[in-house]
Amino acid sequence: MRRGFKSQAERMAAETRARLGCNADESISLARLASDLQVELIPADNLISRDRLEDLKRIQDDAFSAATFRLNDGRRIVVFNPLHSSGRTRSNQAHELAHIILQHSVRTIEQIGGLTFLTCDIEQEEEADWFAGCLLLPRELLFREAKKGRTSADIARIHETSEAMAKYRLNASGVLIQLGRIKANKGAK
Repeated sequence: MRRGFKSQAERMAAETRARLGCNADESISLARLASDLQVELIPADNLISRDRLEDLKRIQDDAFSAATFRLNDGRRIVVFNPLHSSGRTRSNQAHELAHIILQHSVRTIEQIGGLTFLTCDIEQEEEADWFAGCLLLPRELLFREAKKGRTSADIARIHETSEAMAKYRLNASGVLIQLGRIKANKGAK
């Protein structure tokens, strides 16, 4: 990721959440965010048969999470996999909305299982991952939850994300290190 991006993303996420009226301790409404961005969130089984999605899942479980499309009429849609858990679905949707907010350009078109997907470059994927995490689990929220002793599973359940996202944010944001230092300093006194 480019230098300074993580701090910038934390600020942008806080501004976005505040603009949508989302308190620091509550889950962001991705439907409200999508509406604000004039983006439609559409489950893939509205476009193709659920059987095809289940076949793809059997072939390669993680082959399709979500993708963003710009239609000929200018509309943008995020198509997501409805077979995933609700927490994973929210993480996938937030990732795609992050690409839109960050104004990432579409890089390649790939065919998987007869379906077409648009992807971005690795740096853009990392940025979208980080920014999605900031939207779903801002550092302030993570710190407060971890201070209460909540695990990544607790945080994921309470704030409607995947446990993988909660673990990633707890570790990558430095919250656990910060709490460890606070505890160590209290123990040293």
